[in-house]
Formats: sequence, structure tokens, C-alpha cells
Amino acid sequence: MKSKQMIFLVIAMVIFVMTGLANVKKTEEPSVFDSFMSSDESYPTEDYVAVLRVSGTISEVSESGSLTSAPAPYQHADILSYLDDLMEDRHNVALYLIVDSPGGSVYASDELYLKLLEYKQATQRTIYCYFESMACSGGYYIAMAADEIYANRNCTTGSIGVYSQLMDLSGLYEKLGIKPEYIASSENKTMGAGDEPLTDEQRAILQAQVDEAYEQFVAIVAEGRQMPEKQVRVLADGRTYTAKQALEHGLIDGILTEEEYDQYIAEQTDIYEFYEPDFADSYWSFLYGMVPNVQKSEASVLIDMIHECENKGGRLYVAPLQ
Repeated sequence: MKSKQMIFLVIAMVIFVMTGLANVKKTEEPSVFDSFMSSDESYPTEDYVAVLRVSGTISEVSESGSLTSAPAPYQHADILSYLDDLMEDRHNVALYLIVDSPGGSVYASDELYLKLLEYKQATQRTIYCYFESMACSGGYYIAMAADEIYANRNCTTGSIGVYSQLMDLSGLYEKLGIKPEYIASSENKTMGAGDEPLTDEQRAILQAQVDEAYEQFVAIVAEGRQMPEKQVRVLADGRTYTAKQALEHGLIDGILTEEEYDQYIAEQTDIYEFYEPDFADSYWSFLYGMVPNVQKSEASVLIDMIHECENKGGRLYVAPLQ
């Protein structure tokens, strides 16, 4: 057995053992090991402004689920759980949403947006929002739950729209001598499989799905920015805007540095205690970071690429060029 495979096996065994120990019901006092295994956050015991940082691609699937990769910057499940905790915490007085994201999937973006709305409606607390370098598509979508939005002067935002990406790999399959065979109930069941172009009917099916998600996006922006839908549609052609352009079009409320906005929130709330959790600071992240990258053959890499490109018909609120 190769040394890298042995290391991988040992780490996998460690994860298995630690998981088992973590699930054992203990009657003793918590130990240092228990504290290490625990991912519970210790929230402030005095009034505070909760910081929620949304960085990277907004996705319902966490990349940290792979033993060969480090945790992703965006942790969907952890963020939703965090918002649930804040709704039950009387010391939390407001939410400070910081966005630096090109967007993400329609599903994850909308789920986070709805959770933010739930937080605001359940607590009647203000959601302040700040855009760092980028808040495009799904990144802009989630900000529509905020009461106000400020941005860095060098921020890129907008990209209000939806797209669905598929790959026609029929030429590559032919060169490789690959001919997939499908036993399907109908021709549309294998739509987007990658080995043949879309038919006109299939293209119309996918276009209708994209259009529905777009209509939802437009309605969300119209409500969030208190803007007529007709005006939103003029702005929502997929283009991005500078912070100055976004302010001129009413897509944001102002331009400040992050430090200036921090001070502004503190003055508005009269609270100078800001709390931000570290979702990556867990024993899982520690273990995943230890796992070495496994070498793959060129053939394996090519096969993985084909699988990655196939069936990517999911709708995205994301800036495609980012």
C-alpha cells in the first residue's frame, strides 16, 4: 500500500473513531476532548449586534463534505442554524449582513433570503447589510431582506438574472469513442445528459424554468427596494453595476468604507459589541484540512470533468463570468 493511501486510511479511521465517541452519551463532566468535539457557539451574555458574513458561492451543498477538500467559505447549514439561534437570543439586538459573493444556486439563495425574512419578522430587529468587493446575483438577492444596504465604493453588484448551464460534449464523446446508451421512459428524461444537443422542445422547457426563477427575482427586488417591477426589469438585464451606478439606480442606499459602516451601526443601535461566529472553527474542519490530496490519473481527471459537466441544468443566481 502506498504511503499516501496509508495516511488517508489512518485519518479516515480517526474520523470514524472520533465520530463514534462524539455520539456516546456521557454522564461525566465535559472534558477537553468534549470541548474540541463540540461545535456549539458561546454567544455574548450582553446585548450585541450579530454579524453574518456570506462569502463565496451560495450553495446548499457544503464542499466540506469531501474528505479531500478543505471547508468551503460558505456554510449553508451552519448559517441557517445560526439565524435560528439568534431568533431565540434576547441579547441579540440587530443583524449585520456582510456580503462578498458572486451568487449561487436559486434554491440556496432563496432559502437564505426566506430565513433572513423569518428572522426579521419574528424578532422585529433591523438587518443592516454591507457589500464588500462583490454582491452579484444571488448575493444581491439575499440582501433584499435587509432594511438598508451600503457598499464599498469598489464593489461590483447587480447581475440580476438567472441562467442554466449545460454542456454539449457530443464531439468529445465521439473523439474518445464513448457512446452512452439510455433506457429511458421518454426523450426528455435524458435532457441535458451531455452526449447530444438539446432539442427545441427541451430548450423551451429549460427556458420556462429560467423565466420563472427570473420573475421571482424581479419580484423580490421590487419588494426589497420598494421599486416598481417595470423599473426593476429595466435594471435586471443581467448586467453588473459599480457602487456609484447602483446608488444612482436605487439598488443600494449609500457608499461607505466598512469601518465607517461599522461605526454607523454602532451609533444607530447604541451597541458596540459585535459578534461573529467562525463556522470553519470545528474539529471537522481540522480533520479535513489534514487529509492529503489524492493523486489521480489523467483518465480519472477527464472522467471526473465529464461527470462535472453533465446534467448541470440547475438554475443559478450567479454572475457567470466570476
